[in-house]
Amino acid sequence: MDEQLQEDWLDRRLRDEMPYIDDAGFTARVVQKLPAPQRQRSFRALILITVTLLASGLTYLASDGGRFLVVAAYRFASMPLLDSASELSEASGPVRNATGCLGAAASSSARVG
Repeated sequence: MDEQLQEDWLDRRLRDEMPYIDDAGFTARVVQKLPAPQRQRSFRALILITVTLLASGLTYLASDGGRFLVVAAYRFASMPLLDSASELSEASGPVRNATGCLGAAASSSARVG
């Protein structure tokens, strides 16, 4: 906020101190003779949307009509649910520890005792 006030003060000071140079209306005449700004039509957005839709359609057709999505959803839905972490360790068999050595699963019958 303070920076904005300083810029306003500086702008006002520079405008006040700038001497006016009389050009006998030259600047006004030049500005009046300038052509009105024309809005340039850009087809960039249309081209980007068209290319995106074509690429999406081509990808859909190349992927067998999106069949891979149906297959992935079916595989995900048919995955067995695990009740606890112990079932995970029992189902996985031998487990590697942090050092990479084989260790026994938590439900192993070999116990140190």
